[in-house]
Amino acid sequence: MFKELKTAILTFLILTVITGILYPLFITGVSQVFFHSKADGSLIYRNGKPVGSSFIGQSFDDSKYFWPRPSATSPVAFNAASSSGSNLGPSNPTLAETIKNRVKAYKAADPNNTNPVPIDLVTSSASGLDPHISLAGAYYQLPRIARLRNLSQNTVKEIIVRHTNKRFLSVLGEPVVNVLELNLALDEYKK
Repeated sequence: MFKELKTAILTFLILTVITGILYPLFITGVSQVFFHSKADGSLIYRNGKPVGSSFIGQSFDDSKYFWPRPSATSPVAFNAASSSGSNLGPSNPTLAETIKNRVKAYKAADPNNTNPVPIDLVTSSASGLDPHISLAGAYYQLPRIARLRNLSQNTVKEIIVRHTNKRFLSVLGEPVVNVLELNLALDEYKK
């Protein structure tokens, strides 16, 4: 019996070292060598300081910025430690009221815009952290941004086009725009 216990403990220790230490170190090393930026969180830097990640959305309240999809995380918006959807179904009155209030906020920010508000601007993503908006969402906000920044709509449209992520393999998904990257590009734009 002592021999079997000794073998079990030794096997446990060897597997712990292999799977708990060596394998994670190997995977971390490979990811740092081949995917350095992604392994470090896909951070976006401005003036040498990190301002966010290209994979985690951020709140923008100022009307001169593009607004992201709403976040469903709580207690703080875009809380990566609390990734989740809202769990509110399409027939839930709370969801309907929330969407109605979000539409009102967009209409109040740009009363001259009579187009319908794109659905992605008033509903959160499944993770509640989506950093992207659809092209329709970006183009809907374009007149407000151009007006508040004293830029032509063509200039803002060019910035949107430059920061559009195309379909994966030209087939999968829809073109989207990373809101943080778009807003940083607007701040860096020189007339």
